[in-house]
Amino acid sequence: MLELPCGFISSTIVAPVLTGAPKLEPALFTQAATLIAKAAESDGGFHPPSIADFFPPEVLFAGTAFALTRINLIQILATLALITLFVLGTRRMKLVPGRFQSVIEMGLDFVRNGIAHDLLGRKDGDRFLPLLTTIFFMILFMNLTGIVPFLNIAGTGLIAIPLMLAVISYFTFIYAGLKKSPKKFVRNSFFPSGIPTAIKPMVAILEFISTFIVRPVTLTLRLQMNMIVGHLMLVLFFSATWFFFFTAGGFWSLLGAGTLAFGFAFTLFEILVAVLQAYIFAILTAVYIQLAIAEEH
Repeated sequence: MLELPCGFISSTIVAPVLTGAPKLEPALFTQAATLIAKAAESDGGFHPPSIADFFPPEVLFAGTAFALTRINLIQILATLALITLFVLGTRRMKLVPGRFQSVIEMGLDFVRNGIAHDLLGRKDGDRFLPLLTTIFFMILFMNLTGIVPFLNIAGTGLIAIPLMLAVISYFTFIYAGLKKSPKKFVRNSFFPSGIPTAIKPMVAILEFISTFIVRPVTLTLRLQMNMIVGHLMLVLFFSATWFFFFTAGGFWSLLGAGTLAFGFAFTLFEILVAVLQAYIFAILTAVYIQLAIAEEH
């Protein structure tokens, strides 16, 4: 079972979120205003969120193979923002870094030391560092679009991105194992050490399902479902706020204040979830690679 050190999480994830909370207040109010304004466009009744939010109509090139929906545009925007950030942050590297360069280096060091080197060692960690860095930051940026005002939906909420990254992770650990030692990789994948001969066929079937079927499926669904649920919860809170304040009125406005407060709190929680899901996906990929190249497991 994968265990995340409490001190590591609190120092690298929870603490920055909490210490930056006052600076997030304007963004949170803008987030609330955006979602409430969307609710205002309805007929005034309460309209709960729906999974249909993740299947919006085509907005560009409709009816062609290049048709783009609102979520596709958000995915493109997140990718361009990520590329721009790293290009600007690394094009003029200095021996004594400024604030911007320091932030970029902290992010890269986090993946290098906290994931790649920690699990794979320096040699193998450097080999797979580009992949792990890409996975972590791609997922992080697409997750964070779910709480960015006027975007309000995660690019990883559609199965395409999680599935694509899971498939890449899947073929990477198979490649790593076969390249290191084909015989040992197959033996370790199907027959863990210490298994009695009598039950080896049954264990081989279970290991095949666990290693080659369950892994990519769980990687995909864990990421996608977390982002879907986060979006639905945020829309629910802010849609209910609009309904209680401007439709029900009276005593119900007190409930509106409650749902608004929960909306703010859940927005902060979604930031934590966005970071954790990127971290979990990247670290599980590293774990699978480590198991594939291990002598025994």
